[in-house]
Amino acid sequence: MKGFFILAILTLVHPHRNYAFFVLQGPEVPVEEGDYVTLECQSDMDSNMTQVHFERFSKHLQKWFRLEAYGSIQTYMEGPYRCVSDEAASPYNSSLPLYIPVHYMREISVYREGVKTYSRYFSQLQDLRVPLGDDVELVCSASASEEAEITWYKEGEDWILPRSKLELNNVRKEAGGTYTCTAQHPSIPSLKKTRTITVTVLPEDAPWYDSTEGRLTLMISAAGVGVLLLIMSVSICLCRRASGRKSKGPIDDHSQKKPIYKTSTESLLSTTGDKQPLV
Repeated sequence: MKGFFILAILTLVHPHRNYAFFVLQGPEVPVEEGDYVTLECQSDMDSNMTQVHFERFSKHLQKWFRLEAYGSIQTYMEGPYRCVSDEAASPYNSSLPLYIPVHYMREISVYREGVKTYSRYFSQLQDLRVPLGDDVELVCSASASEEAEITWYKEGEDWILPRSKLELNNVRKEAGGTYTCTAQHPSIPSLKKTRTITVTVLPEDAPWYDSTEGRLTLMISAAGVGVLLLIMSVSICLCRRASGRKSKGPIDDHSQKKPIYKTSTESLLSTTGDKQPLV
């Protein structure tokens, strides 16, 4: 549904009551994140509708806030709305709340389960290389306004797996190929995401570092060694500077080594009780 987030006022004349009755009308189709929404406030009295405004309830602050026209609607704007008259007497100064849900779906995340924890956070899988005979569990997930329906299928095959976890036990060479995870919003057909991952089964004699997990281990180990070397270099530098400061002698005052002549008017600092004059 496309349009603007418009706040409109309509008046319907009704001669039999001395108070206004307000009705808030919202979108007729489900609202998706990024849509533009129109709200209309209707009244059955010929009152001053310029005194009517719209409000949204904040679930975090637990209070109503006055609205102005917005751009596209976002997920944080989901919630109850109402129109309120500044001049009507309570309890007839506002409409009944109208709840507007905002539907959304985020990008798909695919990770390998059952391996070291860091692999889940450091690797958004696109190409998975596994040793022959390994067990593989791939988990597909997508955050959405309603729980997404997850399916798996393999390119070139005619099967569909209706769940979030793909299990490949004791993988052989024929298990390799392209697998696609699909996340479908249960209420909004247009909200659909896909993610493709290629599984490569390595030969039996392949080195351990050819696998995805092995490469990730090498990368993290190299980063750790680099940090350790940096710490050691800084420590050595600080130790050398500290030892250099300790090895310095007293300040050499060259003025104390000036020769004193018979005609000199400069006085000589004496640290002894010798009374013998200079000759």
